[in-house]
Amino acid sequence: MQTSLTIISARWLIPVVPRDTVLKNHSVIVENGAILAILPTDKALQKYPNAEHIERGSHALIPGLINAHTHAAMSLFRGIADDVPLMEWLEGHIWPAEAKWVNAEFMRDGAQLAIAEMLLSGTTCFNDMYFYPDIVARTAQDMGMRAFVGMIVLDFPSAWASGPDEYFSKGMAVHDEVRSLSRVNTTIAPHAPYTVSDAPLETVRTYADELYVPIHMHIHETANEVTSAVNASGLRPLARLHQLGLLNPRMMAVHMTQLTQDEVRLSAEQGIHVVHCPESNLKLASGHCPVADLLKAGTNVCLGTDSASSNNDLDMLSEMRTACLIAKTTANDAQALPAWQALEMATINGAKALNIQDEIGSIEVGKSADLVAIDLNHLSTQPVYNPVSQIVYSASREQITDVWVQGQSRVSNKRLTNLDVNQLLQNAANWGERISAGQND
Repeated sequence: MQTSLTIISARWLIPVVPRDTVLKNHSVIVENGAILAILPTDKALQKYPNAEHIERGSHALIPGLINAHTHAAMSLFRGIADDVPLMEWLEGHIWPAEAKWVNAEFMRDGAQLAIAEMLLSGTTCFNDMYFYPDIVARTAQDMGMRAFVGMIVLDFPSAWASGPDEYFSKGMAVHDEVRSLSRVNTTIAPHAPYTVSDAPLETVRTYADELYVPIHMHIHETANEVTSAVNASGLRPLARLHQLGLLNPRMMAVHMTQLTQDEVRLSAEQGIHVVHCPESNLKLASGHCPVADLLKAGTNVCLGTDSASSNNDLDMLSEMRTACLIAKTTANDAQALPAWQALEMATINGAKALNIQDEIGSIEVGKSADLVAIDLNHLSTQPVYNPVSQIVYSASREQITDVWVQGQSRVSNKRLTNLDVNQLLQNAANWGERISAGQND
C-alpha cells in the first residue's frame, strides 16, 4: 500500500483524552486515514519534511463530533409542526406526514440534506433511528460520513414494515448488508416503551446479545409517558425494561427527562448510556434530563440533536452550550457541567455508547483521523483564554472550516468537498413544495 502522510497543525489541539487537556502549537500526523503521531508542530515538520502540511494557525483542532441521536431524513419535515407538545406533534402532525410522504426517495433526499448539514457543523458520526435504514446507510457511505443505522422495531405498521416480524427480518437484512460498508454500523432500535410490547422487546434483547450491537431507544421522554405506563401496567418504563433484561451496557437511553434518584442510581448500576437531547426537549417542553446527577453517579452521558423537525437544526456546538446552561440551572450549580465535560459528551462519550471508543472520539495515536478545525480568530471568540470554553460557550458552526473523516477531507474552507449543495437545496425545496401542497389536499 502506498503511504500517504499529512500534517495537520493548529494553534490549539484539544485531544479530549487525556481529559481537560489543551496542547499549543501541535500537529496531528495522519497516515492512510489513521493518526500516526501527535507532535509539537516544529518537530513534526522536521521529522516528516515530505508530508503534505495543512496549517491552521488560528484554529482549534478537536475530534469529530458524534451526534448520538438523530432521525436524519426528518430534515425534510423541518418546521412543519412547531410550537406544540410532543404527543400532539407526533399524533397530529408527524405520524400522518410520515404515512403520506415517507418512501425511498424521501429517505435518500432527507438523509443527504441532514448529512450535509452535519458535516458542515463538525459532526463526523451520527446514530440514526428511522425508516429505510438501508438507504440511510448507503447514503452515508457514499457521502463519506460515519453512521450507525437503527434496525427499527414497532408494534404497528409503517412505511418500512407491517409489524414486529417484518421489522426484525428487514432489520437483519440491513445488518448483513451494512457489514460490507466501511463507515456504517447498526444498532437495534425499538422506538419507545409505549410503542413496543414485551414480546418484541424480548426479541430485541436476544438480537442485541447475539449481534453485539447497541440498543437505541427513547425512554422517559415525557411525564405523560411515565404516567400512562404506570396507569397501564403499574410499572414505570425503566422498571419494565429492567424486568425484561434490557438495562445493560448495550442500552442507549434517549431523553431520560423524568428520573427519580433511584432511577439515576439504577442507570449507573446497570451501566446504560444516556443520550441527552437538550434543545429538542426544550422545544417540545418535554422536561430536563438530570445530567449532573447522572454524571455524579457514574453514568456515561452523551449528546444528540434529535431530528431537525423537533430541534430545528443538527448543530452539535449549539447542543453543547445548551447542555451546559441547562445543567447549571437545574442543579443550581455553576460547576455542574463544565465546558470540557460537554466536549467529552459530544465526542468520546458518544463513542463509548456506540462501543467504538477504540476507533474514534478523541485524538489519539492509532485512532481514525476524524477531525474538526474551528477558527477562533473571530470577534465572537476573541480573546482566547481557554479555547475549550470559547468553543462551547462562544463559537458557532459557521467558524468550522475543515472536517476530516478517516483522514479524508469532507469540508475544506467551509465548503463541502464532494457534494453539490445546489442540488441538495433544490431537492429540499421540491419536497417543501410537494408537502405544503399535500397539506392542503
